[in-house]
Amino acid sequence: MNFKKYLLLLLLIPLVSFTLHKYYISLCEIEYIKEQQAVQITLGIFIDDIEFTLNKDYNTRLNIDTKTEVDSIDSYFKKYLNEHFKININGQQKLYEYIGKEYDDDIVRFYLEISNINAIKSIEVLNTNLFRDFEDQQNIIKIHANETHKTFYLKKNNDKGLLKF
Repeated sequence: MNFKKYLLLLLLIPLVSFTLHKYYISLCEIEYIKEQQAVQITLGIFIDDIEFTLNKDYNTRLNIDTKTEVDSIDSYFKKYLNEHFKININGQQKLYEYIGKEYDDDIVRFYLEISNINAIKSIEVLNTNLFRDFEDQQNIIKIHANETHKTFYLKKNNDKGLLKF
């Protein structure tokens, strides 16, 4: 009997340890398309994380990516992103256009664009998404512009990345 308990314990510990650990990560890819004079942005966030934060912020039940998702979900997304995701190009804050979103398994991908960018001398990204609610949140920013690639790992105490050319 003791052997069976011991064996069961050995099997359960690894399973429990994997289910208790959760990663809090978002990934943002920013690309400057010189021919189009545009900065294209793709921002991926885990659905359950952003839903938790939005439900808390707006005292609602959004039911993201379900049959009962609220019709005005994009307005919630736009408002939240405008408060927590900002871009400065050449030292000036630029407003981006919210193109849309798509769901991919457990991730929501936002598509944003900044038009009429003739040249980039610097790009600064502020991304505070989910920092308030998830202590271990890390927002990864990948920038591709002017034949340069740069990656920033933003955390609560370091929420900006600046790339100068």
